[in-house]
Amino acid sequence: MTYRDVATKPVLIWACTAVAARMPVAMAPLALVFLVRERPGGYTLGAALAAAYVIGEIIGAPVLGMRMDPARGRRHLMLGLAGGAAGFAGLGVLAGAHPVVLGVFAFLAGAAPAAAAGGQRALLTSLVPERSVAQALSAESMLMSGVWAVSPVAVAGLALGVAPRLPLLLGSALMALSIAGHRWLPARWDTDERGGESGRIGVLLRAWPVYVTGAASLTLLGLAELTLPALLEQRGIGVGWSGPMLAGLAVGAGLGAFVYGLRSWPGRLRGRSVVLMCGMSVFVSLAALIPGATGIAVALVLAGMLQSGALITRNLSLREAVPPGALAAGYSVMYAAAGAGYAATGSLAGGLLQVVTPSTAILAGVALTLLLTALGWWGEIRREGTGSAADAVSSDAGADRAVGIAGSAAPDAVAGSGTVADLTDDAAGPGCCR
Repeated sequence: MTYRDVATKPVLIWACTAVAARMPVAMAPLALVFLVRERPGGYTLGAALAAAYVIGEIIGAPVLGMRMDPARGRRHLMLGLAGGAAGFAGLGVLAGAHPVVLGVFAFLAGAAPAAAAGGQRALLTSLVPERSVAQALSAESMLMSGVWAVSPVAVAGLALGVAPRLPLLLGSALMALSIAGHRWLPARWDTDERGGESGRIGVLLRAWPVYVTGAASLTLLGLAELTLPALLEQRGIGVGWSGPMLAGLAVGAGLGAFVYGLRSWPGRLRGRSVVLMCGMSVFVSLAALIPGATGIAVALVLAGMLQSGALITRNLSLREAVPPGALAAGYSVMYAAAGAGYAATGSLAGGLLQVVTPSTAILAGVALTLLLTALGWWGEIRREGTGSAADAVSSDAGADRAVGIAGSAAPDAVAGSGTVADLTDDAAGPGCCR
């Protein structure tokens, strides 16, 4: 397995468009804090604006994702990105406005383009052959790891070195560029005869185990990121090392995504996901327990490598769980689940750090992650068993109907023909040669 099928002009255009669309998303929380930090109570207001942004994402992703029609996918994506560009522009231009006004624009910036990530992923997988979907998802993961590694540095440099509003104005410009990029991409993505199910909530809810496991991996990494400065302080290590360590985590995620796409891995997807999640939990636990900075950094890099593989596996599992016409909505729901998990992680971290040490807080997150992983694994087994039983019942019913039709037809045929010889003559008549 190679990345040869992914190295095409349409995929390259898609990559540039996706970076322009998602860089503002990665920049937004930190940019909102820098935007208002010089006001009285600025950090509190910045946290509130970031919360409004995340709430917008959590609400917008499933609501808009379920309304996304694959036959008019480009139009939906462009409208959502236009709304996001307007939200970021409002924040940058009206930086001194009332907090309520800023909160409305933050919500709009989060909600309007929230389904774009899911739609773009569905579009990406339609640009490559089916055999190369895993490589395409790996390439996307590498690309996004780079985006998330670069964005904090870009925000800090622009906000502190030029102007606090500049990162948000840049985010608006990038989203506008992504709208132009979609002009060069297909107007729709592939569906099958079940594409009409894209708006049905029941279709998406059947994949709930995938959402649970996908959210679990981001919850654990989010808890590790948020508690890392406190953990370093607990170990007597300079808090300034948290930045390079988190950059190393992002690099590890990109490397893990690349390795995942190099070959076909053994085992079923759900089993592969459990192995990766357990391995990631082990390395995050080691990061919480190791006293030295080098050991912590290495453990985080290895955890990032496994986490990217787990997310790719979850995306592949989602392709099996929902019909192609519902993929964009499914990806959007998983995005919302991950956002909700990350938001809950912030509250969990804040609460735990009030009563326990940072290392204990991380270990509590590991325990929660393993519990969610087990729940998702059980749900997938149960869903598969239910689906198999339904298929068996359907097959038995079909066989019974066939027997019933044959049984009712035979007496009528005999009664209407008189003798077996008559039946044979009818069968050999002119109709047999049409």
